[in-house]
Amino acid sequence: MGRGAGLLLTIAYGLAMPASGATAAASALDVAWLDRAWDFGRPTESEARFRTELSVLPAGSAARLELLTQVARAQGLQRNFDAAQGTLDEVQRALSGAPERVTVRYLLERGRVYNSSQQPVKAVPLFREALERARPAGEDFLAVDAAHMLGIAAPAEERLQWDLEAVAMTEGSSDPRARRWLASLYNNIGWVYHDRGDYSTALAYFEKALPAWEARGGARNVILARWAIARAYRSLGRYDEALAMQRQLAAECAALNAPDGYVYEELGELLLAMGDAAAARPNFAHAYELLASDAGLQAEEPRRLARLRRLGGPD
Repeated sequence: MGRGAGLLLTIAYGLAMPASGATAAASALDVAWLDRAWDFGRPTESEARFRTELSVLPAGSAARLELLTQVARAQGLQRNFDAAQGTLDEVQRALSGAPERVTVRYLLERGRVYNSSQQPVKAVPLFREALERARPAGEDFLAVDAAHMLGIAAPAEERLQWDLEAVAMTEGSSDPRARRWLASLYNNIGWVYHDRGDYSTALAYFEKALPAWEARGGARNVILARWAIARAYRSLGRYDEALAMQRQLAAECAALNAPDGYVYEELGELLLAMGDAAAARPNFAHAYELLASDAGLQAEEPRRLARLRRLGGPD
């Protein structure tokens, strides 16, 4: 799965809650409203909410510029990278005299678009500048976001350093919003160790992430946290425990009417590792059925999709 792919692809700060609207006369965007308006799993719907809100925000206002950065983020999550860059160009032209928070938001989202479009070399300097600006401005939440993105986009040998720096910043902040980053950060650190082959340490961080996700709420986030634990079990050869957990997750996703292809992929991998290729096959087939249309996988991991198709095909 890795830190950026897999079950609940867009694990992030936002909550899937109904939007209540921002105050048109406000000089800055209402971040509590923004948290409610964002649903990272449904960026198209989020963009529509943002555009409705834009229609009532004064032209040239700080709130409008800040919200446009989130329109760009939603466009990037839909892989509409050219549209996202165009939206950010609009923001850039109006940045002179804007509050520092707007500039930090702009840098973060420009960096995210570059990183998501496989241009991390362009993204990293933007995340660094966002961090350098957010800290003295007292924007703890955005500073942690920037460090968290450096933990994803920076060269592999630097990522753990940035993740640990982000954890220290989060733990040292008095901002409740900033402290909510811990769940994502523990998850990211777990994947760094997993990618290094240190599966025991990875598991320890995934286990730390679970109660942090439970505290934040959201059934799908908790499912993701448990998926990561089960994935570490497989890497450690604890197949029976991993299989039991993934089967439970499959049942819970079905109950939510949201079957997840990555759960079925793991069921297939576990059964294959346990020597039961016949039982693995329908799981791979179902995983392919659910994931074949995933634009991110098509662009970034075509071999993974091809493997699912092959292993799920007729014997």
